Amino acid sequence: MPNVELNVSTASQGGHAVVTATGELDLYTAPRLQAALAGLLREQVTRIVVDMSGVEFCDSTGMNVLLSAMKRLKEQGGALELAAPRPAVQRILQVTGLDTVFTVTKAAPVPDAG
Repeated sequence: MPNVELNVSTASQGGHAVVTATGELDLYTAPRLQAALAGLLREQVTRIVVDMSGVEFCDSTGMNVLLSAMKRLKEQGGALELAAPRPAVQRILQVTGLDTVFTVTKAAPVPDAG
């Protein structure tokens, strides 16, 4: 079995964070994303944008990580949105009905200058 990776990086500024994920989001790699999101939640970030443009595959484990982070953020008065999901991920969102649960934007987030 090939060693599939998920790279996760975060950039936060003034209560706003961008989480960039690249690779495959599944049972084995989801804890990496979960740890990054949990860290941001502890920092009391109010808005998280997850850049999905580099995610080639996402299974139910990955979706559950995103859902639980969104619920926790909403409880804190914040919001989570998914940016630029690839067609395969967009299809999963549509089939599961999660495209109506998550705020999904077509474009990848643009980093703030400065």
